[in-house]
Amino acid sequence: MKFKNAKVVVFVLMMALMASVSMIGIAQAAPAAKDITIVLIPKVGVPFFDDCNTGGKTKAAELGVKYEWVVPENTQGSTQVRILEDLIARHVDGIAISVNEPASVESPIKAAIAAGIKVITFDADSANSERLFYIGTSNKQAGFDMGKAAAEQLKGKGKVAFVTGQLGALNLNERIAGVKEALAEYPGITVIGDPQGTDDDLATAVSKCEDLLRANPDLDCVFGTSQVGGPAMAKVLESQEFADRKGKCLVYAFDDLVDTMKGISDGYISATMVQRPVRMGSLSVQNLYDLIVGNNVKLETIDTGCTVVTKANSTSYSKD
Repeated sequence: MKFKNAKVVVFVLMMALMASVSMIGIAQAAPAAKDITIVLIPKVGVPFFDDCNTGGKTKAAELGVKYEWVVPENTQGSTQVRILEDLIARHVDGIAISVNEPASVESPIKAAIAAGIKVITFDADSANSERLFYIGTSNKQAGFDMGKAAAEQLKGKGKVAFVTGQLGALNLNERIAGVKEALAEYPGITVIGDPQGTDDDLATAVSKCEDLLRANPDLDCVFGTSQVGGPAMAKVLESQEFADRKGKCLVYAFDDLVDTMKGISDGYISATMVQRPVRMGSLSVQNLYDLIVGNNVKLETIDTGCTVVTKANSTSYSKD
């Protein structure tokens, strides 16, 4: 009798164990795509990020996940912090953010990760945060390539200056560092003054460019390290006051706004560094989806690359 009871006990224990394993399997099952919410947060509402949105939205539709594009009303770090806090409260499944102020988002990113939300950065990083990895341009390398191209066109001599976007933006500062590293190989090239911040406002950029040219009549090149620098310089060089500076003051730009490409076509801009924003958005959604459902993902930077666009290839390059 005792032997039979022992067999019954073993049987019951085995059934309980199998049920437990089964329940664990159910608990760890990947969520259905339709139940997954992925959110992309750009720096601010400008045309460059429209392309990121296109890539993200297209990939989300392909995967069948819910997709949100949440645009900050300004470039202040506190604005992105509030957005992140709201998304944490809603417990969305994945977030990709292009960071305005790297230090400001460290705490909310940590909180999001602790809450089980997958967080990555795209376009602009917060390297000291707990984000899982970064997707976007290798900005220092892009800046280096930009500086090298300009230095060769300048034949290793001249005075140069920088017009940037937000002064605290990590990605823009990495570009500036890359340009300076390239220029360091040319002792005949001198950097004039500090980078001029514009907060990516075109009117502000135009004013800063005018001031640069008035204060430095012998300026040989302006590097626009955010998207407004190139169009602003083209607009200034088109004006009657600075018409004689066309071709004498080179312009190197970033991104491919309509006005930037027109500036290249009209000869006011020598070249622009075109990123691959569509690819950034697409890869952000794909990788967040893979992280959420448990697919194998390498937690390492994904460099989406950059193309030097001049008049010669202005009709043949790709943003994806």
